[in-house]
Parts: sequence; structure tokens; C-alpha cells
Amino acid sequence: MATVTGGPTGGQSEPRPGLQASRTGRLADPAFKWFVTGAGLLVLGILAWMIGATTADALPIFQKEGIRFITGTAWDPGNSRREITGTYQALPFLWGTIVTSVIAITLAVPLAVGIALYLTQLVPAPVKRPLTYAVDMLAAVPSIVYGLWAILFVVPLLQPVWTAISNNLGFIPLFAGPPTVRNFFTAGLVLGIMILPIISAVSREVIASVPQEERFAAYSLGATRWEVMRHVILPRCRPGIIGATMLGLGRALGETILVALVIGGVATLGVRLFQPGQSVAGAIAVSWKEASPEHQLGLIAMGVALFVMTIIVNVTARLIVARTGRVTGDAAL
Repeated sequence: MATVTGGPTGGQSEPRPGLQASRTGRLADPAFKWFVTGAGLLVLGILAWMIGATTADALPIFQKEGIRFITGTAWDPGNSRREITGTYQALPFLWGTIVTSVIAITLAVPLAVGIALYLTQLVPAPVKRPLTYAVDMLAAVPSIVYGLWAILFVVPLLQPVWTAISNNLGFIPLFAGPPTVRNFFTAGLVLGIMILPIISAVSREVIASVPQEERFAAYSLGATRWEVMRHVILPRCRPGIIGATMLGLGRALGETILVALVIGGVATLGVRLFQPGQSVAGAIAVSWKEASPEHQLGLIAMGVALFVMTIIVNVTARLIVARTGRVTGDAAL
């Protein structure tokens, strides 16, 4: 008796669905690998192109000023189109960037970590999600809105406070007066509010990733809630919090419009928090439109210096995190 082995098309069986899916998967794996490799190389290429192009444009400024570009205090732009006739020494602008960023980080990090601990450890369940959304929503507010809010509300509100602090603590150089309307401290304060949700969001994800077993073990030994947060959660999350801090610092270093609106716009070099100043990004934003071709090269040189500063911050963050412990997931930012 004959046995029929063929299909309806005349003797050949169709490939099994599982085998066809396996072949598709084998083709998809290398395709996906090459796609993500190309995406990574594209990012590196764009980064190298950006660094090379801006450095090449600013090279005449670096050649003329040398090390004085980051150590000198004179900034006197020229009006030439083909020669470098002015003086371009960016230390006051770099100083303003560093001062406002340090103030912002100093104010934002304790608040951000406290918010993260509250949202993960203490907040009642019914209000946890609304509060989390409210904090994260602050990150979506444009910097120009923060700047307008600072000019219209924060500056008039805090000017009497700065005056009182200066009158009572003026013997300390940091608080010496008289305070100006727009100054380093106001810029740093509003900048700290702006980077607060970024640091808080990353810190919250890191804290939430701490295993429940470690917390329960501490509670079983008689630890209080505060002791669990201090001796179990925070030490375990230290690398991630450092990474979040450096992420916020990188954002603060490059902020433009907000700082330009409230810092004062005067390139000064000093330790008084209530005096006006200027940052690198703010100077570029304010001066670029009316700058001469020579002046534009000086502004590009300051942009290169800011870029190098940001790279140093990111590399330092990676080294610190690597020394304090390996972090995965969102905490590895």
C-alpha cells in the first residue's frame, strides 16, 4: 500500500513554523547587532566632528592667548574679520559657571536625596504617585520659564533677604555687600531648583532598587526606620547618588538662558555671592548675535573650554562611581 508524504502542492512538505521563526531570529540577531553598533559609532562620529570643528575654528584664539585663555581676566573683543586684535581671557566666565553650578549642587543634592527617600520610604501610598509625578514634572519646565519666574517673583521676594543676610553676616567675605538685584546666589538658587528633579528621579530609582531583604534584615535586628535609611539604604546607593549628582552638575554647567537672565551679566572674579557675574553659556547666548567675526571665534573658544569642563565632570563621575561600587540600570547614568 502506498504512503502519501506530500502536501497538497504535490509531494513537498511545507517548512514548520518553528523552523522558519528560528531562521528569522538568526538573521535578526546580526542585523540588530550591526544596527546598534552603527548607532554607537554615529554618536562618536558626531561628537568627534563637533569637537574638531569648534576647536579648529577657535585655534587662532588659543594660539594667541595660550594658557592665559583660562588664567587671565581681561576680555576685550576686537572687530577684525581676519586677524585676532582683541584680548580673550575667559577666567571670569569660567569662574561664574563654576560658582553658580556649585551653589546649585550644594542646595539641590540634599533636597533631592531627601525627596527620593520620602517618596520611596515614607510617603503614604495614596499620595505617592501624584507627588512623584509632580516632582518629575518640574524637569519638563523650560529653562526660560524658570528664568522669567526668577526675574518676576524670586528676585523681588529674596532681595530683602539678601540685604538682611549681608547686613548681619557681611563680615564674612561670602556675604559681603551691598547685594545687587541679580547675583551669583540668585542664579545658583534657581539653577538648583531646575536640576532638583533630575537628581531626585535618578536617586529615587537607585533607592527603589535596594533589595527588600536587606531592609527587612535591618528591621529584624531592631533598627529604626531612620537607621535603615542611614546605615543600609544610603551606603548601598552612594554610587548611584554620586552619578545623579554629576548628571545634575553637567546640566548646571551648560545651562544658558536661566543663568543669563538672573546672574547680572558682569564678568567679575570674586568670592562674594551677592555680586553680579557671568557664565560661559550666558555670555555666548547674550553676545553672539552682535559679535564681530573675531569676537565669535573667542566665544567659540569659550564653548570649547566649557565642553572640556563637562567632559572632565563626566569622567570624574565615572571614576568615582567605579571606585565606590558598580551600579546597573537607571543608576548607571
